[in-house]
Amino acid sequence: MREAAKPWAAHVLTLLPDVFPGALGGSLLGTALEGGLWSLDVWNIRDFATDKRHTVDDAPYGGGAGLVMKPDVVDAALRAAGEVAPGFPRVYTSPRGRRFDQSMARAWAAGPGVLFLCGRFEGVDQRVLDHWELEDVSLGDFVMTGGEPAAQAMIDATVRLLPGVLGNGASTEEESFEAGLLEYPQYTRPTNWNGRNVPEVLLSGDHGKIADWRRERAERITRDRRPDLFRAYRSRQSEKSRK
Repeated sequence: MREAAKPWAAHVLTLLPDVFPGALGGSLLGTALEGGLWSLDVWNIRDFATDKRHTVDDAPYGGGAGLVMKPDVVDAALRAAGEVAPGFPRVYTSPRGRRFDQSMARAWAAGPGVLFLCGRFEGVDQRVLDHWELEDVSLGDFVMTGGEPAAQAMIDATVRLLPGVLGNGASTEEESFEAGLLEYPQYTRPTNWNGRNVPEVLLSGDHGKIADWRRERAERITRDRRPDLFRAYRSRQSEKSRK
């Protein structure tokens, strides 16, 4: 008999296991988690410390403020998690890494899952990161107190792309970043609210005109708010025209 396919899995190594699942346990993602569409395994790094005080950090060589997570403890945690997540991308949530984006979420969603290492204090000893070939991935150009919120955000963005999680696959096709643009404005009833009307084109029933209006608005918003995205979008459009 053929073995049933395993659900997409997130393995999270953290010093704060109690913060999971957090927001991941609510709404559609929580329903999908309970329904077995994806799984979440949280590993407490402190469980892999071998001394009586369960020490997970020490002062940095070379001096400086703060503490660094010990390589031997992190290594033991990675070894244990790696045994049940072979071949998974191994990610260290770090502000110095490649910035997380929608294309990365799509790539992760197409695989078996992701193993996340959440840093704390001044970070993790570089030797264990190099040994396990973890990829530094950043949520953005800012610094947080730890990698847990970043891991949760990355998991959220990835899991919602899995089949059956949102229920309507078309809902992800027109979102921000899917076409390289920010999303167009959305409206619902009532038609007039506080003296503000829904744009007439959206009431016309002409799907061609509605699509054109949405595209134009998405381009305008992207140009004004994210000129970097808009330049990349125009470059891709020009390349398509040449081909």
